[in-house]
Amino acid sequence: MKIFVTGATGYIGGSVATKLIERGDQVIGLARTAEAADALKRRGIEPIAGDLNAYTPVVEAAKRADAVINAANSDNPFVVHALFDGLKGSGKTLIQTSGSSVVGTYDNGEPSERILDEDTSFTPEAEKAGRVAIDHAVLGAKEIRGIVIRPTLIYGRGIGVAATSIQLPKLIDIARKAGVPGHVGRGLNVWSNVHIADVVDLFLLALGKAEPGSLFYAENGEASFKSVAQSIGRMLGLGERTKSWSTGEAVDVLGPGAYLSFGSNSRVRGRRARALGWMPTQGTLADEIERGIYAEMHGRS
Repeated sequence: MKIFVTGATGYIGGSVATKLIERGDQVIGLARTAEAADALKRRGIEPIAGDLNAYTPVVEAAKRADAVINAANSDNPFVVHALFDGLKGSGKTLIQTSGSSVVGTYDNGEPSERILDEDTSFTPEAEKAGRVAIDHAVLGAKEIRGIVIRPTLIYGRGIGVAATSIQLPKLIDIARKAGVPGHVGRGLNVWSNVHIADVVDLFLLALGKAEPGSLFYAENGEASFKSVAQSIGRMLGLGERTKSWSTGEAVDVLGPGAYLSFGSNSRVRGRRARALGWMPTQGTLADEIERGIYAEMHGRS
């Protein structure tokens, strides 16, 4: 197959693209710079000059491909419009990468018993309403095979251009500089999580088997943000102590996303993903922080 992957230089898209190449597919990827194009070429991916808002390159790449995986900015509606135009009437596959942050609520580090699966309805917080609208548009698209995958907090070693995600390295860097890892409020808020290798497996499985209009959560465990902070502290040799941030302090150190990305609960179960045949096999988030790639890249020197 020839597959167009947006975000092919990123953490999720790059890992998916690499696995597609390994199994013998042809992959096309967007490249905003000459350096990005070179990085894709070295991995056997055909670069297309342009970015997510460049309409014509996106439409033309979608027309050339047998399937499209949009693994770039989940909140960008403009690339989805272009992909719809490129795929119109073709019956081809579009897999949209979303995320479980869409179910998060402003909990300020407090716990919640609320757990959702793919069949649970919910009303997103304002900052995620646009992403949910994109997801619904893909799931309901006519004359294409629209699929949405919502990974949870992703960890582990990527196999593409980008080796690690954003959230965990940010928390680790802040902890190292401050001498103590932190969390919003009491840090008892819980997120489901999943290893990048298991995420890639779900993408490939969905590409081959999923019905049009399928939604999948990708998760294989969960952890509170306080326990994540404690794992970071042990990995950095800082001990068990953690620091409680007020919401304002969290926004100062983590940015405005701290309200939802770090202070919320996002607990989901991938029941449809497992019914499709997905069987995650990788180790836990704590193991990866304390003894895996994060210890390798950020641990005590």
